[in-house]
Amino acid sequence: MMDWTDRHCRYLHRLLSTHTRLYTEMVTTGALLHGDVPRHLDFNHEEHPLALQLGGSEPADLAACARLGEQWGYDEINLNCGCPSERVQRGSFGACLMAEPQLVADGVKAMCDVVSVPVTVKHRIGIDKVESYDFVRDFVGTVAMAGCSVFIVHARNAWLKGISPKENRELPPLRYDTVHRLKRDFPALTIVLNGGIKTAEQIDEQLTQVDGVMLGREPYHHPWPMADWDRRFFGDAASGIDRDGVEAAMVAYMERIAADGEPWSRASRHMMGLRDGQPGARRWRQVWSDHRLKSWPASAVSAEARRALASAAVSAGFDPGQVASTTPNSASANATA
Repeated sequence: MMDWTDRHCRYLHRLLSTHTRLYTEMVTTGALLHGDVPRHLDFNHEEHPLALQLGGSEPADLAACARLGEQWGYDEINLNCGCPSERVQRGSFGACLMAEPQLVADGVKAMCDVVSVPVTVKHRIGIDKVESYDFVRDFVGTVAMAGCSVFIVHARNAWLKGISPKENRELPPLRYDTVHRLKRDFPALTIVLNGGIKTAEQIDEQLTQVDGVMLGREPYHHPWPMADWDRRFFGDAASGIDRDGVEAAMVAYMERIAADGEPWSRASRHMMGLRDGQPGARRWRQVWSDHRLKSWPASAVSAEARRALASAAVSAGFDPGQVASTTPNSASANATA
């Protein structure tokens, strides 16, 4: 989710769900130790609960960055052992770390020794053509002994050579049964399943086998069903929020960041899927994406986009007054963490 789940994206997702745990993009230890720390770690207080995802392999560097994350107020430090990109491999972290479980354990212990927030690990079920269950079982067992009790498991192998990161999300077959077996073999650990889940019904099904579900791209592209998660998965009363209210809150946020000198379009790009399923959604997106309007205030662009939405709905034979009344229950729900 590099360049996707920035603080503006997370602000939108938090408007939709109060309880869902959000994760940052992966931030490398080098970027924090030698770069612009505020740029990488700043977030909106509304984003809690929020986890900082780190990429790195040197225990001392991970400890220093975990300490920074806790100082900045993150609720969890997550170590990425699942990214398959060659650029990440050249830095000797990401999915290739699964081949060195003791090094991962050393990094986890170093972080646990210096922070009081949970230290968690995200990983794959194997690397390259290694499909033996023993491989991932031993990885989890070794890292758990170092103090990690939460494992977020992408239910695919990571193929480290020959295919792209995008293909790594699609070509290696999903093996949910391997993740389920991890939960049976490590009942005291929190096992969260990741990979291929899109609907609320699929989430429900997986929650009978594991402790949690993480989603990424599906709720990014289709965020609106998140508005039903607090009710469905956390037992909260329905929020009563509608898409107009979410857009209005995002507009207020965009005008806030614009007042601080940041282009509002850096936030608007994350909400292009908000109207998916509504008549006129395509016209609404076109207005928000029109580069000629970037000099307008966000509120003016929103008003123009809403007019285009209503006009397109009327042309399609819909009552424009009903366009905003669709609820998250009317579409498949998605989940993210």
